[in-house]
Amino acid sequence: MSSRGPYRRHAPEFKIQLCQDIRSGAIGRRDAAKKYTLSTNLIQLWLTQYDRGELSTEEAEASVIAEYEAKIAALERKVGQLTMELDPVKKHPACAS
Repeated sequence: MSSRGPYRRHAPEFKIQLCQDIRSGAIGRRDAAKKYTLSTNLIQLWLTQYDRGELSTEEAEASVIAEYEAKIAALERKVGQLTMELDPVKKHPACAS
C-alpha cells in the first residue's frame, strides 16, 4: 500500500476563481475535477462555501497578509540571530582568525 503525499493547499483566490468559472458555465464540475485533479466532493464543498459567501476576496487577502507577516517574522528572527553571531566578531576582530 503506497502512502499518500502531503495534502495540497489551494489559495483562496484559486477557489474563488474556480467557483466563479463553474457558476458562469465556463467549465463544468467534472471537467474542473479532471483538469486540476480535484475531488468532485471537494469542488462541491467549495461551491457550497462560495454560495454561502464564506469564500470571499477579503478572506483571500487576509490569508495572503497573514502569510506575509509570518515570513517577515521569520526573517526578522533570522536577522536577529545573525546579528548576535556577528557582534562578538566586530568587538574582537583578532579572535576571528
